[in-house]
Amino acid sequence: MRFCLLLTPRGRSRTFRSMPIYAESLTSAHRLFLTDHFPGDGCLLSQEGMAAFSADASQERAMPWAVVRPENRGQIEELLKWADSERMPIYGRARGTGRVGNAVPTHGGVVVSMLGMNRILDVDENDFVAVVQPGVVTGDLQAACIDRKMMYPPDPASVKYSTLGGNVSTCAGGLKAVKYGVTRDWVMGLESVLPGGKVLRTGGRSHKNVVGLDLTRLFVGSNGKLGLVTEIIVKLIPLPETSASVLVGFSDLRSSMDGARAVFRSGVLPAACEFMDKVTIQAVRQVGDVPLAANAQAALLFMVDGSEAGVEAEVRQLVTALNESSPVSVEIGRGKDEEKIWAVRRTISPAAFRIRPNKFAEDISVPRGTVAEAVERAHQIGEECGLIVLCFGHLGDGNIHVNIMHDASVPDEVVRACRAKDAVFRLAIELGGTISGEHGTGLTKASFVSEQLSQEEIGLMTSIKQVFDPNSIMNPGKGW
Repeated sequence: MRFCLLLTPRGRSRTFRSMPIYAESLTSAHRLFLTDHFPGDGCLLSQEGMAAFSADASQERAMPWAVVRPENRGQIEELLKWADSERMPIYGRARGTGRVGNAVPTHGGVVVSMLGMNRILDVDENDFVAVVQPGVVTGDLQAACIDRKMMYPPDPASVKYSTLGGNVSTCAGGLKAVKYGVTRDWVMGLESVLPGGKVLRTGGRSHKNVVGLDLTRLFVGSNGKLGLVTEIIVKLIPLPETSASVLVGFSDLRSSMDGARAVFRSGVLPAACEFMDKVTIQAVRQVGDVPLAANAQAALLFMVDGSEAGVEAEVRQLVTALNESSPVSVEIGRGKDEEKIWAVRRTISPAAFRIRPNKFAEDISVPRGTVAEAVERAHQIGEECGLIVLCFGHLGDGNIHVNIMHDASVPDEVVRACRAKDAVFRLAIELGGTISGEHGTGLTKASFVSEQLSQEEIGLMTSIKQVFDPNSIMNPGKGW
C-alpha cells in the first residue's frame, strides 16, 4: 500500500488501547458459510474476482479474503451475526469513489458490496421524502425526483456514479452545499444492521423530530464503522423553476475573494459558489476554450436558482455587487450556455494531469475569510517543496481542493509531495479549519486525526463505537 506516514508532534501524549483480536484467515468453515448464504456470484473468493474490490479512488490497495454481494437485509443480518462471533473484519463499500482509502480492506476480512441493493423504494410528492436502498446512484435518485417536480439537492462531484450509501457513509458535500448543506442535512431516517445482526431503525418520514439523541446523524459520516446501512429516507424540496450561472474572471486571487464577499453582503445566497486559482485556469486552458478573459488569474463560478423573476433579479444583484472588485470578465449562462460554463468546472480534474501525472487530492476546509491566505500559503508550500500546487473548490463553505501535483515514478517527488501534504494539513488546522471538508479521513489521513481532535474527543468516539461494535469488526484500521 502507498500512503504517507504522518507523525504526531512530540510532547503530545496518547492513550493506547489493546488491539482487537481478529480472525487470521478464511477457514474452510468460513468459506462454506459465505458460499451457502451468498450463492452463485454472490460470493467471490478468487484473487481475480476480488481484485476490483481491493482499492478505491485513493489507489490504496489491500486484498480481502472474500467479497459478498447481498441482495436483501436478511443476508446482511446473518452475515453480521456470523462475523461478530468469528471476529471477522467487515468492510462495506459501493462504487469505491472515495479518495482516502476508507473502503480498503486493510485487515483482510470480508468486503460487502452493496450495489445489489439498488432500488428506489418510494418518491412521495405528499410527504416530500424518498426511500432508497444504499446502492442507488445519487444521480438516478435526482432524476427520479425531477420527473415528479421535486429535488434532492446534495450533489457531490461524483453524483453520476457514487451511491446514496457511500454519500451517507462519508457525509458527502458538493457544489451546492453553500445553499443546501451536505448529506446529513437531508437524511431523515435510516435502517441499519449492527454487528451481531441486530436491526436498528432511526428517524423516519416526519420532517421534525426532537425525541432523544439524533442517532441518524451519528451514522451519517461514520464511515461504515458502526454498522451497514440498508435503507435511507431523505428529505426532498420543490424543484426550482430555473437557474442561471455566472463565470467571473479577476486579475488576482484577492480580488476574487473580495468579489465573493461583496456578493454575500449584497444579500444573494447562491446555490453554488466555486473558485479557481491561476494554476487551475492555466490547466483548463490546455484542454479547451475557457470563457474567461486572457488576463484572468482567478475565477469565481456562481449558480443561482429559483423562480424566473427571482433568478433574473439575483443575477442583476450579483453582477452589480461584483463590479466593486473590478472583474476582468463576466460570462452569464442560461440553458445550454449555462452547461458550457459548468463544463469548465468539470474539466479541472482531468486537466490537472496535464501538469504532472499524479496528484494528492486533498480537501481541507477553512473559515471562509481565510481562503485567500490558505491558497496563497498552499502555493508557497508547493514552491518550497519544488512542486506545483493547484487549488480550487467550494468557496461558499471554505472547502479547498488542494492538488499536490507530482510524478509517482520519481521517489524523491513522492517524498516531497508527502511533506507538502503534511504542511497543508497543519496549515488548515492553524487557520482554524479541518484536514477534511468532505472526503473523510480513511487511511490516508488517519495518522493526522490526533492533530485536529483532542484525546477527549477521540476517546468519546471510540467509546461510542464500542457500544455499537464491541468487537471492532466494522471497517477496522481507519481514522475517523
